[in-house]
Amino acid sequence: MSKTPITVVWFKRDLRVADHAPLTIAAARGHVLPLYIAEPDVWAHGDLDAMHWEFVATALGDLRAELAALGQPLIVRRGLALEVLASLHESVGFDALYAHEETGNGVTFARDLAVAQWARESDVDYQEWPTNGVVRRLRSRDGWARRWSKRMQSTALDAPEEIRSSCDIDIGAIPTAKELGVDQLHPAVDSRAQSQLATVDDAQATLASFLEGRGERYATSLSAPVSASRACSRLSPYLAWGLLSLRQVVQTVEHSDLAARSRRAFMSRLHWRCHFVQKLESEPEIEVRSFNSAYESLRGEPRIERLMAWQQGCTGFPFVDACIRSLQHTGWINFRMRAMLVSFAAYDLWLDWRVFRDFLGRQFIDYEPGIHYSQLQMQSGTTGINTPRMYNPIKQGYDHDPEGRFVRRWVPELRSLPTIFVHEPWRLSPIERTSINFELGVNYPHPIVDHTSAIREARQKIAEVRKRPDHRAHAAEVFDRHGSRRKISDRTTTRKYRDRRLSGADAERFDAPDKSQNQLNLFD
Repeated sequence: MSKTPITVVWFKRDLRVADHAPLTIAAARGHVLPLYIAEPDVWAHGDLDAMHWEFVATALGDLRAELAALGQPLIVRRGLALEVLASLHESVGFDALYAHEETGNGVTFARDLAVAQWARESDVDYQEWPTNGVVRRLRSRDGWARRWSKRMQSTALDAPEEIRSSCDIDIGAIPTAKELGVDQLHPAVDSRAQSQLATVDDAQATLASFLEGRGERYATSLSAPVSASRACSRLSPYLAWGLLSLRQVVQTVEHSDLAARSRRAFMSRLHWRCHFVQKLESEPEIEVRSFNSAYESLRGEPRIERLMAWQQGCTGFPFVDACIRSLQHTGWINFRMRAMLVSFAAYDLWLDWRVFRDFLGRQFIDYEPGIHYSQLQMQSGTTGINTPRMYNPIKQGYDHDPEGRFVRRWVPELRSLPTIFVHEPWRLSPIERTSINFELGVNYPHPIVDHTSAIREARQKIAEVRKRPDHRAHAAEVFDRHGSRRKISDRTTTRKYRDRRLSGADAERFDAPDKSQNQLNLFD
């Protein structure tokens, strides 16, 4: 084996060269082999789609070119991580493996544990660096916000000036989605993958356009799906796959001329983004079980016909159907509409969040496991520390699509309806239906449930759980592990705040969505 220090820099969800600590430190240490492993077991887990791979594959091509300009193009291998690393270690003899920490699903969590064990047994120096504001092995949420701020204020790293490498090695082809075995679950995958281009230049241009114009009305335009598609930053895919670091975005926003109100709102959401990812980092089991075990068997066996209607955008609720169809065709929709879709599935249709967890993950181009699992549970009411938010999809339609333009675009069956009926086609009289040649149940389905009675029943069932003795004890544990400490100065106050949040009075509240932390746009 060569005596020259060789460091493999393992890229995962950090597809960039700037502000990349493992790459910068490895470049200063000696020779570098930058590596990406296309892992069939990760991509076959069920939460990723061909759309995601098309995005990643484009980003990998861009990363390969950037690294080649520095001296060594990206090495790409397809296979199980342990097997790829072992084979590369045997052929090249690297003595160090550097990577960013990843907060992913159960498959990547188990993989990282196995790689760490292999590195110890193989006498390979395996080091990981934080990639955002998430803290590994966090013992307490107390002081977490200060640690986040300190990280975001530390100096962002420039890309290394040069990467040295003396290894004569095949760089490998970037596989196609078909070669990787990634399912294409929707025929619109090409349009979804192209809805946001996947290079670092695209990411930088998206950030610039947000700060220089699009974000002017961010704080007031992020709720409606039509206005949000432009007013929101649209940086979430680039953050999810690491084409930009969170620190880069935070520091750029802080020094921008973005309107003060929009800047404060956006910065707050960048903070809360990590707050939710931290939950999965601290408790990986929330991918498969409820935060609060009192809710584990609350919903029972799913009604498959309801799930299928929701997935196909055929629930009979125009705004819900428009949102799910738009999401499937574009790979993105604003957070309020995501929350409404989950609320409808969880309360109106009474579906367990695990039933539609992977389906939604496959739709979001910005899928981030930590945010995904945390938000699904919070919106489904299974944390025990958040007020259940039961969205009225009809009211949401009137509030955020008053002219029915969004509904007419994505639910063409309703294009001929007068605006006053587009959100409630069942209100058409027989004469009106005849005049426009529209028949409910033929041209468009009847509502799959009665919203008022479904929500009343959901409230009653959740309220019954929240009255149980074990619920309060479990909720207190959840809050201690995951609850926000924002604006709370000491442990005594924290306990008082927790007790107030878990009080019986709060347990009975089922308010309409408000402007609290739980309604933040974490996917913008």
